[in-house]
Amino acid sequence: MLHHVSVGTSDLARARAFYDPVMHELGLRRTLDVAEAVGYGAGITAFSLNLPVDGQAPSPGNGVHIAFEVEKRAAVDAFWRVALLHGAEPDGEPGLRPEYDGHYYAAFVRDLDGNKIEALTFAAE
Repeated sequence: MLHHVSVGTSDLARARAFYDPVMHELGLRRTLDVAEAVGYGAGITAFSLNLPVDGQAPSPGNGVHIAFEVEKRAAVDAFWRVALLHGAEPDGEPGLRPEYDGHYYAAFVRDLDGNKIEALTFAAE
């Protein structure tokens, strides 16, 4: 069973400023805040951003993305709007993705370090 997912960041203060409002839109809060990482979850930490242990620059994985499921399409839209407001690059605007499922509604962004983040729902509205 998946416990948590971590991605790299080059600047934890910048990551906090970006992810605090974005994760709020997904119903998550900050659950971890230490010198080398910041994490988010509903109870325990499910997603974190870490300074790379090897001291090298972080790099997003080719083909890797993190998807957060929400209850309503409005939450996907809010995720998109708030992420872009806080500096994310668009990587797939909110909409249906029938190639995945007829009800798959999602939006994709690249965070400030280039990590691909998605919000999705199967809800009809």
